[in-house]
Amino acid sequence: MDELLDILEELHDDVDYDSCTTLIDDKILDSFDIVTIIAEIADEFDVRIPAEEIIPENFNSAQALYALVEKLLDE
Repeated sequence: MDELLDILEELHDDVDYDSCTTLIDDKILDSFDIVTIIAEIADEFDVRIPAEEIIPENFNSAQALYALVEKLLDE
């Protein structure tokens, strides 16, 4: 999880990723951020996020995003 938080904090270091659950809903993350996050996750965790998993629910919080990464690592 620390690696993911590092990725997110590089984008927006003023966000409390431990408690924020509306990263997409509140427009904290935009489409360019999502593309960056997907690329950074691919590099850091060696997983590819399939297009069908690129939905707001998976990117609204650091916890949801980490759960997605863990799911993909298990596949």
